[in-house]
Amino acid sequence: MKTVERVLSLLELNKDTYLSGEEIAENLGISRNAVWKAVNELRKTGYDIEAVNNKGYKLAQGNDIISKQGIEAYLKKDVSDHIYVFDSLDSTNNKAKELAIKGAEHGSLVVAPVQTGGRGRKDHAFFSPKGGLYMSIILDPKKIPFKKNDIITAYVGISVCDAIERLTGIPVGIKGINDLYTDDKKICGILIEAGSEFDSDTLQWLVAGIGINFDSDIEGFPEDIKRKAASLFKPGRAAISKNELIAGIMTNILSKEYMDEEYVMKEFKERKKD
Repeated sequence: MKTVERVLSLLELNKDTYLSGEEIAENLGISRNAVWKAVNELRKTGYDIEAVNNKGYKLAQGNDIISKQGIEAYLKKDVSDHIYVFDSLDSTNNKAKELAIKGAEHGSLVVAPVQTGGRGRKDHAFFSPKGGLYMSIILDPKKIPFKKNDIITAYVGISVCDAIERLTGIPVGIKGINDLYTDDKKICGILIEAGSEFDSDTLQWLVAGIGINFDSDIEGFPEDIKRKAASLFKPGRAAISKNELIAGIMTNILSKEYMDEEYVMKEFKERKKD
């Protein structure tokens, strides 16, 4: 891990605490000058880092840059350390499928703050501008107990609903099988894709794609989408970070609690809006 990534990880893990340059240097086994250079490098990439004499450095409130280190700060160590963050992708599902074909592990995560070619069901376009949260999780079919497609989609949907409600207090319902709504406006779409071995017809991997309007500028959406869409938060007014919600969703999807068919179907029926 690069020095700048190690410094960011330490700052993310200690968000509410000032860390002196000396503390950071000793913790990471680097020089004070290396700490100073890393902080400056992080500032250049958009991080707002407070520096106070006799206190040290701290990530300022309002930093909401998606990063591997930021996500890991909210994860238990045994969840997954295979996290891939990109500035932009055509589709997180496309990248996740590429990784799955190469043998990526169960629970591997692909995230981007922008998609240039996001897709929904039946290859419909999925508008994916800045302000959204776009993530895909690779799942090993042998590690989840569900065999029916609709139950797998419901399991992912319930995992997302519960994470949003627990972290934001915003109630979320489900329309169709893969669209999440609040106040009758769509905030999230889910797309599950799979790969199988032709000769044996054996399912090899699943990719669960999740796109959420997090603090999106809905007024900037195309007219036909704007009428039906909402965002969890207004631009720049989020009560939590994208990293925290990503970690919450990831934790739920990989948790045994959400791999109980009776629980999933009970929750799905209660949240179903049509």
